[in-house]
Amino acid sequence: MTALPQGTILGYPRIGPRRELKKAVEAFWSGRSDLNTLESTAAQLRAATRERLTARGLGRADSAIPESFSFYDQVLDAAVTVGAIPARFEGLREADGSIGLPAYFTIARGEGERAPLEMTKWFDSNYHYLVPEIGPETTFSLSSDRLVQQVAEAISAGYVSRPVIVGPVTLLALAKASDAAPEGFDPLSRLDDLVPVYVDLLARLRAAGAEWVQLDEPALVSESLPASVEQLGDAAARALAVIGAAADRPSILVAAPYAALDANFAVLAAAPIEAIGIDLVRGDIPAAVDGLSGKALVGGVIDGHNIWRGDLSAAFDKLEALGALGAGQVIASTSTSLLHVPHDIADESKLDDRLVSWLAFADQKVEQVVTLARGLSEGRAAIQDALDAASAALADRGDAPGVRDGVVRSRELAEGDFSRVPYEQRESAQDEALGLPALPLTTIGSFPQTGDIRRARAQYIRGELSHDEYEEFLRREVDTVIELQENLGLDVLVHGEPERNDMVQYFAENLDGFAVTEHGWVQSYGSRATRPSILWGDVSRPAPITVGWSSYAQSKTAKHLKGMLTGPVTILAWSFVRDDQPLQATANQVALALRDEISDLEHAGIRIIQVDEPALRELLPLKKHDQAAYLEWSVASFRLATGGAAPATQVHTHLCYSEFGVVIDAIRALDADVTSIEAARSRMDVVTDIAEVGFTHGIGPGVYDIHSPRVPTTDEIESLLRRAVDEIPTRQLWVNPDCGLKTRGYEETTQSLQNIVEATRRVRAEVAVTA
Repeated sequence: MTALPQGTILGYPRIGPRRELKKAVEAFWSGRSDLNTLESTAAQLRAATRERLTARGLGRADSAIPESFSFYDQVLDAAVTVGAIPARFEGLREADGSIGLPAYFTIARGEGERAPLEMTKWFDSNYHYLVPEIGPETTFSLSSDRLVQQVAEAISAGYVSRPVIVGPVTLLALAKASDAAPEGFDPLSRLDDLVPVYVDLLARLRAAGAEWVQLDEPALVSESLPASVEQLGDAAARALAVIGAAADRPSILVAAPYAALDANFAVLAAAPIEAIGIDLVRGDIPAAVDGLSGKALVGGVIDGHNIWRGDLSAAFDKLEALGALGAGQVIASTSTSLLHVPHDIADESKLDDRLVSWLAFADQKVEQVVTLARGLSEGRAAIQDALDAASAALADRGDAPGVRDGVVRSRELAEGDFSRVPYEQRESAQDEALGLPALPLTTIGSFPQTGDIRRARAQYIRGELSHDEYEEFLRREVDTVIELQENLGLDVLVHGEPERNDMVQYFAENLDGFAVTEHGWVQSYGSRATRPSILWGDVSRPAPITVGWSSYAQSKTAKHLKGMLTGPVTILAWSFVRDDQPLQATANQVALALRDEISDLEHAGIRIIQVDEPALRELLPLKKHDQAAYLEWSVASFRLATGGAAPATQVHTHLCYSEFGVVIDAIRALDADVTSIEAARSRMDVVTDIAEVGFTHGIGPGVYDIHSPRVPTTDEIESLLRRAVDEIPTRQLWVNPDCGLKTRGYEETTQSLQNIVEATRRVRAEVAVTA
């Protein structure tokens, strides 16, 4: 066995420093480039990544560099590799049974009558993965050799890299039963059929030149999956017994990031594998167990989830403590893949120098790993200067102005600040004030961000448009959106948010305690990327943020307009948040700023206000013993933000792309008057959970999957609406898309909304007759 080097990372951003992959993929989708051009761009990005990582100190030919590229999603990659695709896509296979890149994208995005795979959050991150559909009929076979090709590509360029693939247990644990599966079917029951395909893949990777393979098995740390920790551990033991016994395979690193392995650490220690990757940012040093002798322990001590430079001395202490467990080798690493952080802090020319000194993006984290690796090889004294520099930056951060603001911290909270009058009283007041029809029609907030909008924003930032010229452009956009909604026949309108670059960044730019980046792009899903803001200090609102645009839009219509805010938990989840105080304290600071904004919107005459919390489920801890405390403070922060609203003010919230059944009680505890949720891609499955818990407030299960370019037919939407009406009282139901329309084009948006209006008209007519 060739040993791993003293330092490695579990994965690296794959979209490119300037989102080169996004641009290439979207050009291919639109027909502006061909498949060869896309493949060439992707190969150039992979080559640049290997060179970049080598330049920052990782070894060129020792498996230190992970081969973790993906065109869209790593879970989809694994499913396609082993042939686990739904029957509706089987006709897209090539003559030899393989699944090519065009078919891969169709599975991800849908086409015509072929609905795409469902999408949900990857553990407790803001990354979205595609949910495999597996049943008794699924036939596993090697159906893509892309990972093998990438290993060979690296070898030809003089690199021995380490291919990364989602492991068999996690692939099945994250899957849902196919439409053809019987009720109660568990995809994990197919493990014994799937593992031989992994054995075949490993042999091909070895033949291509791979000396190590990384199997990502984060399911082993989670207590939030349908399978229990014990079931997952048993499955891992069975799978790794077969994989480890294979005669022709590379050495195997099983990585289990995002939380502590706990009891499953012993499972991996006993398995016939060569290395175990453990998260020592989210988890503690495990106790010594049998089986560690001769194995490498890859200590994830550099935070792959956040961008703070952190305490490098404490990280090295953890590695030294890991060495006391009796393993054969200790290796410094990141806690997770670095796909959750931007590429390089050196790209940021506009951030304050003092703030920059506190930060580490992906490239800086690689350098930190290399530093720690040197310490493991040469001793602590060899890296003491680097440890001291990180400690000095940490101390400087604690003393900097704005990190702690006395005025913000002196704002007192009372018990009554966290609640409104009972819902029954609010419902009556809102019915009288709003006068809405049955099944009210609305959208979630944003309308398409067109090329014209992006160009105008860029021109304004460059100084090519004056403030007045830019404002006039935005007013025309709002006018267009209001007119479109009026013509379509929607009941509650939105202003379309043309002034907002991002639903979190827009607020970060208008709140004290935040900084925003120029090039800090992080992949959210597929070709979509966001620039998470940096929440570095105490948060306050120096002036109203949304009131002007909401007031202008309301002046253009006699219908009710929704004010649009992003909730405190989502602002935290989709930012890089300070790690020097409890999240609860930070959430309450954001909530108080939003509370003031809601008050100002009410005074401006806005009677419906939406406070989006799509990330509520996302931040739920993976360990059950941490979940109650999280749900308590996250719900409280939302209620603090909305608790001052008058009874006749209708407070909406929105949640998307998570398993809502897990947190349905918390959703009810938010006490929003109306909650809109993603439901179209999962075919309205969530309404069963809603009905079973006796949810009494307004609910808007989405009927249009906006993350796919498909235009849903009127019949399709009507079918979804009828299922909702069958399970939930009509008086509670709203009709809306799954999410905001920012990423869609106007042609598909208009047609989809027309179909929604027509489907709603049909169902309303039947409801009226029944009533």
